[in-house]
Amino acid sequence: MKANKFALLLGILIPLAFATHAQERSLSLQEAIELSLTNNKQIKLNAARIDEATAKLKGARENRLPEFSISGAYMRLNQPTVDLKMNLAGSGSSDTAARSSSSVEVKEAMYGIANLSLPLFAGFKIQAGIESAKYLAAAAKLDAEVNREEVIQNTISAYSNLYKAGQAVQLVQENLKSSKQRVADFSNLEKNGLLARNDLLKAQLQESNIELSLLDAESNVKIATVNMNLMLGLPEETLLTTDNSSLISQQGDIKTLADWETDALQYRKDIAALASREKAAHAGIRYAKSDYYPSLALTGGYIAAYVPNVITISNAVNAGVGFKYAPSSLWKNGSKVAEAKSRLLQIQINQSSLDDQVRMQINQNYQNYVLSLRKIEVYNKAVAQAAENYRITKNKYDNSLANTTDLLDADVAQLQAKLNYAYSKADAAVAYNKLLQTAGLLNSTSK
Repeated sequence: MKANKFALLLGILIPLAFATHAQERSLSLQEAIELSLTNNKQIKLNAARIDEATAKLKGARENRLPEFSISGAYMRLNQPTVDLKMNLAGSGSSDTAARSSSSVEVKEAMYGIANLSLPLFAGFKIQAGIESAKYLAAAAKLDAEVNREEVIQNTISAYSNLYKAGQAVQLVQENLKSSKQRVADFSNLEKNGLLARNDLLKAQLQESNIELSLLDAESNVKIATVNMNLMLGLPEETLLTTDNSSLISQQGDIKTLADWETDALQYRKDIAALASREKAAHAGIRYAKSDYYPSLALTGGYIAAYVPNVITISNAVNAGVGFKYAPSSLWKNGSKVAEAKSRLLQIQINQSSLDDQVRMQINQNYQNYVLSLRKIEVYNKAVAQAAENYRITKNKYDNSLANTTDLLDADVAQLQAKLNYAYSKADAAVAYNKLLQTAGLLNSTSK
């Protein structure tokens, strides 16, 4: 008996533990967007790419700074033959010098060199490198803005799916409640001989179908919730409830198609990124051509050396101007210049292709948004028409002027009209934000 009580207690406590573990959270669309931007891995990857491009720009600017190097060595030697081609101090003849040099014992040697070089002219290579790195860094930031808009749009779509799944559950539950009441009423009529058995079975079959629809809707809610939690970086078991007004408010005044195209060509970040890459490609051509020119640098250095019993050098400071030029670049550098020009041509072709794509996307998404607005109007009328149709059919049924099938069909039509209307409002919000994304305005409106 005690074992049965213990099992019963566990059966009560374990579900309660799971229920308390699953947190419920009300989430607005703006909160969802902020969480998605904070936890999205692509956003973090873009930040790393921007840091990389910024570091390359810093490195290009550092090429203007002087080069400074220090080198030195200490060496142990064998018994070398040292032959100094000069008279040693105090020697009277070359024979004496030779004899003296042959007696010098050298076992070690050491030296140190310090060089300083400041570039004065490098054939415009430094300036072109800085300019190219600057435009590529700007392009990396613009690419990050493009991906940011994609993340925002994906979040809005996922939020819309969660909203639609929740609306489906709510409407089907209301319809199931009415269906259960209808079955109960029909059962009483059938028991009193006022209703045919077949009509009761039709009502019960519709109730079963609605229950199946509710199971599907609840399953869709669970899938949409897990997808949303993963996107936002929340625990998978978190129960989310949507703020319906925050989604429906994501619609704006419709502008003309020409206005949307103008906005897209002006604000699209991928177009701006290609423009930056085009400027970087022009700088790349100048960089490649820089090898045609000589380089000039201000140089300075210090040398110290010590060979015991032979030589000591100190305070050997030198300064001057260094010049370097490779005439072979006149016939060997052409391939690099051609390669740089080819990169520029590819970017220009991509620009032309992107312009066409943008116009096509604007037209398509503009028509989708216009269509979604018209669907809202139609489905809104359909809800009223379906409700009126059900009322009339119910009156006819109560007066034996319509059969059970007509009544059940009218009820299904009313449920479908409500679902279509709820879905159409969410779809219009998604379509509007997709149009904003295509025009390059989604990021600014979601901040």
